[in-house]
Amino acid sequence: MARSIDLDPTEAIGVGAVGPPGRRQFFLRATGQGTSIVLYCEKFHVQGLVVRMRQLLEAQELDPEAEAPAPEGEAEPVAADWTIGELGLGYHESKRRFVIVAREAPENEDQDVATLATARFWVSPEQVRAFTRQAERVLAQGRPLCPFCGLPVDPSGHPCPAANGSRPIV
Repeated sequence: MARSIDLDPTEAIGVGAVGPPGRRQFFLRATGQGTSIVLYCEKFHVQGLVVRMRQLLEAQELDPEAEAPAPEGEAEPVAADWTIGELGLGYHESKRRFVIVAREAPENEDQDVATLATARFWVSPEQVRAFTRQAERVLAQGRPLCPFCGLPVDPSGHPCPAANGSRPIV
């Protein structure tokens, strides 16, 4: 049977990253009801969640730039419970809360989806605003982007395709 976590309400939620830029491991950390959970995720999960949060705030006519509590510092790394495979976001009209739904990544292609863990984090619009600001700060700490091609610049150098570099096209 899959482990299901439902933090309603979620007291705190944040994102963090460990490792050097270009090799960072991202994670989502949430606490509520005396429980704390840490889930590994990919950078694209965090980026997509921030974009979707802003879209849903606007769709609910909640100003994404409105005052929110100061975002908490970066979530501190600890051992992760599991790795996120799918991440979604919704809005519950009657609760007036957002719900972040995370599903565990399968260890192999044959794994039954019914055995995968699921987590739901119920958060307020204020928590969503604070999360987006905090997540954007964490995302901005990565490698700088090349002003010509928009690709990340590695510390070892950058063969820029816009400057006729030798970057292979895949």
